[in-house]
Amino acid sequence: MSSFNDRKRGEEAKYAMDEATEFKVMARRNKLLGLWVADQMNLSGDEADAYAKSVVLADLEEPGDEDVFRKVWGDVTTNSLDISEAVLREKMAALIPLARDQIAGEAK
Repeated sequence: MSSFNDRKRGEEAKYAMDEATEFKVMARRNKLLGLWVADQMNLSGDEADAYAKSVVLADLEEPGDEDVFRKVWGDVTTNSLDISEAVLREKMAALIPLARDQIAGEAK
């Protein structure tokens, strides 16, 4: 019975680690997205970093990506940026592998 409990604890630990890693990946994706949009708004330095942080924090409102999309889309429209909804969603999806690579590289 001891080996079964050890295995169960191991699986639980792996699940928790996978969840933590996925959270970090999505936070990094949101930061990268925020920096990209900040660049489109001609923000740089501390202003760009602050904007990126606001995008990361927007993801804490509800599960999924819609809270991030709404925040960024609102800023895109407010600033009359030449970015369509489709392009924004594509950028969000395209940044996930980059964020995953960055997080994996930091873990080594």
